[in-house]
Amino acid sequence: MPKRAAACQNFKEKPVRFSESTVDIQKQHVVEEEISAIRLTSGTDDPRPNRRLTDFIFHDANGIPKPFEMLEIDDIFITGVILSLDENLDKREKGVRCEGFGRIEEWAISGYEEGSPVIWVSTEMADYDCVKAAANYKKYYDLFYEKARACIEVNKKLLSSGTNFDISLDELLAGVARSMSEIKGFVGGMSAKDFIVSHGEFIYNQLIGLEQISLKNSQVLADVPVLLALRDESRKRKEFRMPDKVSSGGSLKIKDGDDLDQSSRPSCVIEEDEDQKLARLLQEEEYWNSMKQKKKNKRQTSSSNKFYIKINEDEIADDYPDPEFYKTDLDETDEYLVSDTDVSICDPDDLPRSMLHNWALYNADSRLISLELLPMRSCDENDVTIFGSGIMTNDDGSGYCLEDSVQSSSGASEVHGIPIYLSAIKEWVIEFGASMVVISVRTDMAWYRLGSPSEQYASWYKPVLKTAKLAIGIIALLKEQSRVSRVSFSDVIKRVAEFEEGHPAYISSNPAEVERYVVVHGQIILQQFAEFPIKTIRNCSFVTGLADKMEDRHHTKLVVKKKKEVFKMEANLNPRASMGPVVSKRKAMQATTTRLINRIWGDYYSNYAPENLKLESEGEAKEYEDAEDQDENEEDEEIEEVLLEHTSMPHSASEVIRSKSSQKEISWDGVPVGKTCSGEALYRKAIVRGDVIDLGSCVTVELEDPKVVPTIYFVEYMFETSDGKKIVHGMVMTRGSQTVLNNTSNERELFLTNDCMEFELADIKQTVVVNIRLLPWGHQHRKANALADEIDKHRAEERNQKGMPMEYYCKSLYWPEKGSFITLPKSIGIGTGACYSCKIKESEQEREIFSLNSSKTGFIYRGIEYSVNDCVYLSPNQFMTNVEEHGTFKSGRNVGLKSYVVCQMLDIEAPKAFDQSTAESTQVKVRRFFKPEDISTEKAYTSDIREVYYNEEILTVPVKKIEGKCEIRKKHDLPLIDNPVIFDHIFYCEHLYDPVNGSIKQLPANAKIRFATGKVAPDLASRKKGKSIVGENDGNVTDKKDVSLDRLATLDIFAGCGGLSEGLQKSGVTITKWAIEYEEPAGEAFNLNHPDALMFVDNCNVILRAIMEKCGDEDDCISTPEASVLASKLGEGKIKNLPMPGQVDFINGGPPCQGFSGMNRFSHSTWSKVQSEMILAFLSFADYFRPRYFLLENVRNFVSFNNGQTFRLTLASLLEMGYQVKFGVLDAGSYGVSQSRKRAFIWAASPEETLPDWPEPMHVFAGPELRISLPRNVKYAAVRSTAGGAPFRAITVRDTIGDLPQVGNGASKTEMEYNTEAVSWFQKQIRGNMMVLSDHISKGMNELNLIRCQRIPKRPGADWRDLPDEKVKLSTGQLVALIPWCLPNTAKRHNQWKGLFGRLDWEGNFPTSVTDPQPMGKVGMCFHPDQDRIITVRECARSQGFPDSYKFAGNIQNKHRQIGNAVPPPLAYALGRKLREALEKNSRQNKQC
Repeated sequence: MPKRAAACQNFKEKPVRFSESTVDIQKQHVVEEEISAIRLTSGTDDPRPNRRLTDFIFHDANGIPKPFEMLEIDDIFITGVILSLDENLDKREKGVRCEGFGRIEEWAISGYEEGSPVIWVSTEMADYDCVKAAANYKKYYDLFYEKARACIEVNKKLLSSGTNFDISLDELLAGVARSMSEIKGFVGGMSAKDFIVSHGEFIYNQLIGLEQISLKNSQVLADVPVLLALRDESRKRKEFRMPDKVSSGGSLKIKDGDDLDQSSRPSCVIEEDEDQKLARLLQEEEYWNSMKQKKKNKRQTSSSNKFYIKINEDEIADDYPDPEFYKTDLDETDEYLVSDTDVSICDPDDLPRSMLHNWALYNADSRLISLELLPMRSCDENDVTIFGSGIMTNDDGSGYCLEDSVQSSSGASEVHGIPIYLSAIKEWVIEFGASMVVISVRTDMAWYRLGSPSEQYASWYKPVLKTAKLAIGIIALLKEQSRVSRVSFSDVIKRVAEFEEGHPAYISSNPAEVERYVVVHGQIILQQFAEFPIKTIRNCSFVTGLADKMEDRHHTKLVVKKKKEVFKMEANLNPRASMGPVVSKRKAMQATTTRLINRIWGDYYSNYAPENLKLESEGEAKEYEDAEDQDENEEDEEIEEVLLEHTSMPHSASEVIRSKSSQKEISWDGVPVGKTCSGEALYRKAIVRGDVIDLGSCVTVELEDPKVVPTIYFVEYMFETSDGKKIVHGMVMTRGSQTVLNNTSNERELFLTNDCMEFELADIKQTVVVNIRLLPWGHQHRKANALADEIDKHRAEERNQKGMPMEYYCKSLYWPEKGSFITLPKSIGIGTGACYSCKIKESEQEREIFSLNSSKTGFIYRGIEYSVNDCVYLSPNQFMTNVEEHGTFKSGRNVGLKSYVVCQMLDIEAPKAFDQSTAESTQVKVRRFFKPEDISTEKAYTSDIREVYYNEEILTVPVKKIEGKCEIRKKHDLPLIDNPVIFDHIFYCEHLYDPVNGSIKQLPANAKIRFATGKVAPDLASRKKGKSIVGENDGNVTDKKDVSLDRLATLDIFAGCGGLSEGLQKSGVTITKWAIEYEEPAGEAFNLNHPDALMFVDNCNVILRAIMEKCGDEDDCISTPEASVLASKLGEGKIKNLPMPGQVDFINGGPPCQGFSGMNRFSHSTWSKVQSEMILAFLSFADYFRPRYFLLENVRNFVSFNNGQTFRLTLASLLEMGYQVKFGVLDAGSYGVSQSRKRAFIWAASPEETLPDWPEPMHVFAGPELRISLPRNVKYAAVRSTAGGAPFRAITVRDTIGDLPQVGNGASKTEMEYNTEAVSWFQKQIRGNMMVLSDHISKGMNELNLIRCQRIPKRPGADWRDLPDEKVKLSTGQLVALIPWCLPNTAKRHNQWKGLFGRLDWEGNFPTSVTDPQPMGKVGMCFHPDQDRIITVRECARSQGFPDSYKFAGNIQNKHRQIGNAVPPPLAYALGRKLREALEKNSRQNKQC
């Protein structure tokens, strides 16, 4: 019988996915009865048990596996592993294996709301979520899963089409096929469209059973025309016809027991007898398997199925220059060391992809060689070995070879990447379009897309491009023919000979010469034809004729490999591997370091070999994207996690203490010294079996399981209970390896935590020596501390050699919930009966307590005190009747998101029983104030984002809907703002808004508003992240006297154009006195905007060496001779101006990370590669200067690339110096810029200072909560996501650039008039007092790309997929296609090339700012919303939050690079504001002391 489409009510709708790790059957509990398995696994049992099912097989009574749907015609049973439904339980849960249980009564598909299919099966006893089929059952299960996914996608498309489902079948199929084609793993042999149609009747039967859709829409789904058309089309295509019989009632099951009235509907289900059902299922299975086989053979064609015809080197020699040998002055790195490829990868399509610039190809003798000589497909026999060299970068979509002649690189200096030499090239491919040719080569380690060749190799590359363009020309010629099959090889040769000399495919006017060229270069042409999507052209007479001609010339036929594999065990045989290093004109200099940094990083890389660094978790995060051109791929995720290595960690809560009943040899030493709050006697010392236990000492306890590493406890206080038990209250200490530091920690270092535990003195197993290490702080103590550390280390080694117990030390408290390591509290171990950890927990619990005052005129909620007449924030969901659909393209993600609603609290309605007052039961009457965006989009654009409108609307809402507290003032009482950043929760009101008639009037005199005055408390930030807006300081809005502070003297390293310094200085906390930048244009820009700072345009390694020599500390400096020589040549004036230790209070910067990806593959030379990383020099600056504060900025995945090694070593280095440390990820879009830009930050503060808090996100911005997964299942997020609400709306593209004058493609006028007044609040702030607009200049596009831009619709989300499928005539007379051929032909492999040639949305946001905006770049959405051009330099600068007064230097490429590499000044301002608060807090505490 047909089964129900939706799961029963007790099924959880949210998809639950089990870990992909293989289930270890041998260690699992095996039972015979299903009921036993259910009892042994916890889960939801009301009204029926719900469990997960993994490693399952569905089979008949004889144990023979059967397809999923066979249960409709036969009894089907289950063998598999049953687990709890709650995926948050212990991840090590093995589950319970049960064999042959059931039978299966019915199945269901859920997950329609979440967009991911969840398949359930039900027995008489329980319902099971089918998580993962056994390996030998996947071929039966995968087909049904894809059918379920098709149901989900069709349902999603229907819901997005409107309430009346006004959509055609073609539109439905196109939309669903696109979404399914984007899903990794979808079978490639069958088009998604064909798959949907072939299973259209199945989809129809499932969807008409979804009662939730039927209830939401007036039209019954069974009558929806597009679904009927899908069902009918499916029936037409079935080869096996079924009799037209209307099903009997009752076979379609609906949730909640509703019956489906089928009497007035078309027949929706056709009955089949058992033979027919079996035949249909077998037919579907056979077709599915055949499609999967086609996927494996997708690159094979009928014309070249078994053999590959190889080119003859002698015959193409005349088309190439005279022989010469490869030469370079670069110090190239072995590809094996740089690649992040997992050695388990065997499918070439899964290899990573990079870009290769300034490249050359050569053979084993280093002689330059043509790429043509290498087969374009993997062959069993290949007598040619080709190697390559070049500069590797991330593939950002740029660097395509266009119609113009080959543009060779003038040198490595133009490209910022890693010089590498490749292992043997195994194959190469050409992807082509009307205006571009994309050539990629594959080694066993990676794919490389070829950019511009080196100057030496350019002439060797021209014939390959020439032949590729010839193939394109021939294909274009054949496409114009009505009968392609009748065009012979000779006909094509004649037509090609007729091409004019300016034609891209021109060879010669002599047909004989044309034929020679075509035949001798035939492999390129044949392969391009083989990949062409039109079958008639692939199999045309020209192809057959060319293959015959090549064989006639005795070209070698090679056997094509049946299965392509990658073997990476052999050594790299590139001749460059055996050459000595060559002196480079401009190579990466080894980092200058202090001895401390060199020791920490050097010891790590010398101690950990590849086998010791094998990943412990299959959920490891992938290598992060390039720092400058990072794309946004998280738009559809609900939660984004940056994963670190999984670390098993024992915890006190899980330890089972072996209690000792004997109290002998247990006694107090001394008299009571006080009492606990409950009156129990406190003691300072105890004797336990001869050992003295003091306050502040450390102990372990006896455990039941001797294999468990015992936890070490810090004795906080000791007391005796009324019944005579002697109790220890201890704080848990954790080993460094059990923290985020993992294997970078010192085995002797322990960290205090906020966990604590009580146990009896008798349970103590032994005492442990833990020294509380409190070393003097400051640069002047650095050498003495280093010497003391060496002595301590030597003493520890001696103890270890003598077999003595290890002595530990502790100097920090680890607080994973806040992503921080802080100085040890001063109040620990003093025995007062008060525990530091308990106080923290009590404080957190108190914040959750709701307290109503006796007069019912106020309450405390989440730590904030509220009173009648206060202004509050309410969640926007409280007022949203129709949830708007968010944009599905990158720049439209904020459309539809709402900010908090501002209300004034008028009255409090509490339950009569005072003790029953809770945040849920207590209600408040509020007056709603409207915001400009509530009125209209245009009003939002033209109004101040702080303005609100009075309204007479009164609502009653529960207290739990309150998100925080704010103020409404009169406009003249607003705090002054000189940049587009808001951190005060202050609004103003001058008008009344009537939502009934849409009128806005002057605020009446009798309006009941209680205007606030004075100064708002800084940052009413979230005390409990992700839940509410509450005060981090005092919740009351009061005036506070500013603490007079001196600005921190700052050194900005890797300063760029100065975005970080700009924001920090504007916050009033820093003054940048020194800056270091390597690139001259960026350094010039920094000087233009920060003229008072001393800018050193030089290598930071040279500067650090010069500083240490100036101070006489060259013995502590490890650098190259080159750095030493260059440091001595700096000049007396420059050396005199260098900063000295003691002068620098704050160091900040973002070290470049181009080389990081090479650090995750270890070898004997790994440490020599790591030494070139600039982060070592950056940390060495911190070590040598020991500033009060230190800030590191980098890309968001800094915490996870290289398996987290770089991140952990950075933390370990700062902690070793003695710093307090805090880390987190922030999105600039939440701080007032119209751009998604996620960045990782690490704060460090001296032990004498206060670590800054993270700034509160103030603007709505779509995106997940940026979590970092830490050991002990801690999910840490620095700040909450604002997708669900924030004080202010998102800043839009129109807000940002809507006032700028119109300019054209390639605009180059560097200064012009604004012509119009600023309109939006953001525009007014960003303009400041500027009267002249600068840098409103745009990169020029070639003629074809300009035409494409003009044809892209001026609507949100439009990109290359909206181009018409037609040709245009260029000014040269050439007829070319508007849609680049390489895009549709390769879309499936490249996420549909979303956003390329894309337009921005006026009401959306900018994508991540990049260093080179271009339509075919990594972030291709770079077209102006209304104008036919690439966005200008000034528009990019505004998207980053740079004021119009900010100047950039160099050419247009330099300026774009400066902006794309910068930290948005508003985000830097937010960080600086919190730094100022930390300084003020520390100043007040010092005064109190």
